[in-house]
Amino acid sequence: MADSTPDGVERRLPTDEARELLALTRDIARREIAPRAAEEEAAGHFPRELFTLLSRSGLLGLPYDPAYGGGGQPYEVYLQVLEELAAARLTVGLGVSVHSLSCHALARYGTEEQRAAHLPAMLGGGLLGAYCLSEPNAGSDAAAVRTRAVRDGDGGDWVIDGTKAWITHGGIADFCTVMARTGDAGARGVTAFLVPGNAPGLSAAPPERKMGMKGSPTAQLHFDGVRVPDERRLGAEGQGFAIALDALDSGRLGIAACAVGLGQAALDEAVGYAKERRQFGRPIADFQGLRFLLADMATQVEAGRALYLEAARLRDEGRPFGRCAAMAKLFCTDAAMRITTDAVQVLGGYGYTADFPVERYLREAKMLQIVEGTNQIQRVVIARHLVGPESR
Repeated sequence: MADSTPDGVERRLPTDEARELLALTRDIARREIAPRAAEEEAAGHFPRELFTLLSRSGLLGLPYDPAYGGGGQPYEVYLQVLEELAAARLTVGLGVSVHSLSCHALARYGTEEQRAAHLPAMLGGGLLGAYCLSEPNAGSDAAAVRTRAVRDGDGGDWVIDGTKAWITHGGIADFCTVMARTGDAGARGVTAFLVPGNAPGLSAAPPERKMGMKGSPTAQLHFDGVRVPDERRLGAEGQGFAIALDALDSGRLGIAACAVGLGQAALDEAVGYAKERRQFGRPIADFQGLRFLLADMATQVEAGRALYLEAARLRDEGRPFGRCAAMAKLFCTDAAMRITTDAVQVLGGYGYTADFPVERYLREAKMLQIVEGTNQIQRVVIARHLVGPESR
């Protein structure tokens, strides 16, 4: 059934429960998130209390098993919730996406005992996660991670040493899903671990000074003899890189949904301004050139939404979705960059000031083209699906 939201977005939602979830999300976004977004982003304030509210409202674990405190929702519903949150404030939408990404390894590859012990608090207990794959010298080449985990005795603790980089929620996360080298060089020598955020020997560098997303802390994490019991190893030894890539396929859809939400917010702001702003005795929305610009912006939003939902429905049906996920991340984030740039142009000089949100949207959109695999990497992924791996 298709439902039209107050801003005219047509949503095809599968159940009454899904419609109620979207209505709850919009209410929280309208009352609690959007009114504080500009001020808190300018101040670099991370709204931890909003994530506590989202957890209590059942919105932090939507795509996971209800047996462990999740919402049991299909990905097509979860992603539309993300889109609504990102439209209100990208720091919140992206934060929920990263938290969900951080839960993936345990939910998918953990043992029954591990899931029962840790997932309920992660999904509905107010905890916040971080996903630790990238390093200063291992970004796009993620298989080159150097952070190392070494066993201390036979079957005892692991001791982790190294540095992770570009970690969303770095320094404030309650738990970290960490990919560390336990074997030889290459993808098959990496293992996944679930590390408490307050583990002795784990520390965070000062947050990066970013162009946008100032309310979302991004920092290096330093592991200095961090001891992790073997029961916090996720999956088999050497399986960590495969686990990481599996999580990223789903995470890319989260970024795509956030990009569409940001694009929708920029479009709404541009349309509203064009109706009110008068030049030459009439609203600038009357001028054909500007109408065509708005039409192109709206088309890109709708196309992006359709693409990420198609990938989500493939995932929900248990069908291969990696290629479509890469396409969605590529298209939606590139579209968000174009849409926010055009929104600034619609507002003219006002669009270049902090008095209107579109300049912030523009700065935030640039980040989405980089995070969770640059768009150049997405093109590599798509091409490999089309013609196979590169010759060596």
